[in-house]
Amino acid sequence: MQPIENAPRLTASACESVREIEILDEAGVRRSILIPAERALTLRLDGRELVTLMTLGAMPELLVLGFLRNQRLIPHAAVLESISVDWSAGVSIIKSRRGQLEASAVLPQIVASGSGQGSVVARLMSQLDSIRLPAAAEARIRQSTLRGLLEVMRQHDSIHRRARSVHGCALFQHEQLLMSVEDVGRHNALDTVSGWMALYGIDGGDKILFTTGRLTGEMVVKAALCGIPIVVSRNGVSTLGYDLAQKFGMALFGRAVHRHFNCYTGAERFDAE
Repeated sequence: MQPIENAPRLTASACESVREIEILDEAGVRRSILIPAERALTLRLDGRELVTLMTLGAMPELLVLGFLRNQRLIPHAAVLESISVDWSAGVSIIKSRRGQLEASAVLPQIVASGSGQGSVVARLMSQLDSIRLPAAAEARIRQSTLRGLLEVMRQHDSIHRRARSVHGCALFQHEQLLMSVEDVGRHNALDTVSGWMALYGIDGGDKILFTTGRLTGEMVVKAALCGIPIVVSRNGVSTLGYDLAQKFGMALFGRAVHRHFNCYTGAERFDAE
């Protein structure tokens, strides 16, 4: 695939996502295991420090791009000249084409990697009225497609299988896996998917998002901002996630493992077989 016209220049700074350590187990045996290699990455936009994200660094440039996009700090990827990541300093330097993008003063200096603190929620919620998803007749999912998608993810090699303690997101078109990523938080994983879509100009209207994390209000809003009408999770849904999905007309599938799932909202998009 080709990036969009005037796409920002990106470094390629992916780093090792796991580290081997020695532990003592319940039987008194010392053995080696793998754990996620969490790192701090501070974002600086046109010389101004925005936030510090905690990440595995699997696709750091796309994470940065997706974070800026989902926080609506940039209207589209082409306004940026470059995104570079320097792990020796733990910094991502972001340059806009005119150096005139203004970062909102409401952004905190630290964004934690915890499951409930992956973004600036107030900024996300201010975007609700601008969200429009395809009509139910235009974006649907068959039961066989859902089962096929789950089987692809079951067989997909992952950091979680080796080291646990991570979340993942994947983007599908029908049963075709387009891209996937894992990170310390589900928010980072979804932001990275969003950055990939922004870089290559991918429309979300005919796509399906899969996530291992629970479907909170924040996750639902981020998926909707990407234009994705169907979201599937191995986990459950929160009340805010449920209410917002109904507002957007989004189909939410949770507790989706093997051949089992719950359709929480958007049943009109689902073709049972």
